[in-house]
Amino acid sequence: MKILNLPTLNDIQAAHERIKPFIHQTPVLSSQQLNEKTDSSLFFKCENFQKAGAFKSRGAMNAILSLSRDELSKGVATHSSGNHAQALARAAMIMNVPAYIVMPSTAPKVKVAAVEQYGGKITFCLPTLEARESTLNAIIEETGATLIHPYNDYNIIAGQATACLEMISKYPDLDVILCPVGGGGLLSGTLLSIRYLSPQTKVIACEPEGANDTWQSFKTGNLVPSLKPQTIADGLLTSLGSLTWPIIKEQIHDVILVNDQQIIEAMKLVLERMKIVIEPSSAVPVAVALSAIEELKNKKIGIILSGGNIDLNKIPWL
Repeated sequence: MKILNLPTLNDIQAAHERIKPFIHQTPVLSSQQLNEKTDSSLFFKCENFQKAGAFKSRGAMNAILSLSRDELSKGVATHSSGNHAQALARAAMIMNVPAYIVMPSTAPKVKVAAVEQYGGKITFCLPTLEARESTLNAIIEETGATLIHPYNDYNIIAGQATACLEMISKYPDLDVILCPVGGGGLLSGTLLSIRYLSPQTKVIACEPEGANDTWQSFKTGNLVPSLKPQTIADGLLTSLGSLTWPIIKEQIHDVILVNDQQIIEAMKLVLERMKIVIEPSSAVPVAVALSAIEELKNKKIGIILSGGNIDLNKIPWL
C-alpha cells in the first residue's frame, strides 16, 4: 500500500540541513565489554547527548522551522510527558514565540523543570491520552497556537529520521538497528532512513512489556491503542499514531519486549561500563541487546539511545 505524502530521502536530508545549526550531531560510541557480553558489535547513537537531552530536539526544530511566520505568530502547542515538551519549548524559545505545553500530572519533575527553564507555559492534566488531547484542544482554541504533535506529524518524523541518517552515514553496514518505540516518531523515521539508505538492515522495535501496544499491533496487524500502560520507561507510554503506524506496519522486522527489571539492569550496565547516563526509555533497546536472542548474536547492531533525562533523585535501583 502506497502511503501518501511520506517523507522522501530529500525531505530527510533537507530536514538535516535545516536543523544542523540548532542540534548536536551526536557521537556513536562502542563498548568492548558490552560487545563481549552480547556476542555482537554494538554501536550506540548517543541522543542522550542531544540538545534538551533527547532525540526529540531534531523533530521539534524541523517542525517549527517548517512553519510560516503566520503559523508561528500565536505560538505553538503540544502534549508531552517530557522530552518533546522540553524540545518544543527550546525550539520556541529560539524562534521567540510562546510554547503551550500540556503535561500529565505524573511527568518527571526533572522534565517539568526543564520545560519551565526553556520558557514553556505548562498546563497539567490527568495522565491519560484523552485528558492530554482534550486539554490541548482547549488551549489551542483559546490561544490560536499551532499544534506540533509529539510524533504524528511528517515534519516531526523527518526530523527524527536524521538520527539514523547520521548513524548510517558513519556505519553503512549495520545488520540490525534496535530502536525504542512509544508513539513511533523515532521508529518510523528510522525505518524511512533505512528504507532509502540501507534496505538490507533490519529494524527491530523495542518495547516494555507493560506498554506493549506496538507488539500487539504488530502481532494482530491492526492498530491497538495503549491502555493503562505501566512501566518505568515513561517516554514510551503513548499510542502509535495514524501516520507512524502505517510506516511501522509496512516495514518493521520484529517487535521485542523486555520487562522493567531488564530495563533497570541495562541502565545500570551502561552507567557502569560506558560511564554515560541514559533514561529508562533509552535502556529498552539495550535490554533487548542483552537478552541473549540468537538472532542478534555475531551481528553489527546500531542502538539508538533516545535520551538521558532522568531524575537523579529517583534512580530506579535505589
